Amino acid sequence: MYAIPLGDDGAELRPLEPWHAEEFFHHIDRGREFIGRHVGLPDLVTDVDTGRAHLRRYVEKAAADTGRIYGIWADGTLVGGVLFVGFDAAQGVAEAGCWLEPAAVGRGLVTRAARVVIDWAVEERGIHRVEWHVSSANAPSIAVARRLGMTKEGVLRQSHLYRGERQDMEVWSVLAPEWRAARTPPAPRAETV
Repeated sequence: MYAIPLGDDGAELRPLEPWHAEEFFHHIDRGREFIGRHVGLPDLVTDVDTGRAHLRRYVEKAAADTGRIYGIWADGTLVGGVLFVGFDAAQGVAEAGCWLEPAAVGRGLVTRAARVVIDWAVEERGIHRVEWHVSSANAPSIAVARRLGMTKEGVLRQSHLYRGERQDMEVWSVLAPEWRAARTPPAPRAETV
């Protein structure tokens, strides 16, 4: 088991695995209404067994190299997560996503966690394009895409049926050269005498 520190505030990023099912369910339950405003996770995770099944699907995706899921822990408590909904190493394209319970909002946890997983995808796995699909109504997630340096590519009008209502979905992305350029500090400029 490993944990990646997300800063000096004790927050950590760790893989979410089936043995976390009870903790995962309680986390989703704490944020059920808040998370469910834009993300369907609370509709899928209704008890410990459905939580375990969801995490098992991501174990299978990881084994097939088609997706991954990570939890964000703050002060020892699971408060959110980031994931690769889709991961196509052959094409060099991945779709990232996130969720967070209300108690953890405003601390930059999702942005910090997304930076870690996107950096891994680009630098370790050779992913060229990371996408972020988000409802136009989900302002916090759009703000994360902006902080990650992503470009809004367009809006898929009424393309997503969520809880009986059609939603516009925005597609944001960052390409590997853009990601690297944003991370690299500018070279020092020569002083003129």
